Amino acid sequence: MKTAIYQLETLTCPSCIKKIEGTLNKQEGVHKAKVLFHSSKVKTEFDETKTDVRKLHTMIEKLGYPVLSKKESES
Repeated sequence: MKTAIYQLETLTCPSCIKKIEGTLNKQEGVHKAKVLFHSSKVKTEFDETKTDVRKLHTMIEKLGYPVLSKKESES
């Protein structure tokens, strides 16, 4: 399992959390997606055989939240 943390531009409302977490947590291979509102980060834990960092990055951006940077690690 891998972990990726995406640094986003500033999040402005709690509904952003529901939108991002809801979308990512429905994706095949994602075990957990958590938005850290005050630091504008999204932490994902996922099965790299079913999805990847780039696909999750693209999904976040399609929701309207630009990703400024990302960091990966093995869980």
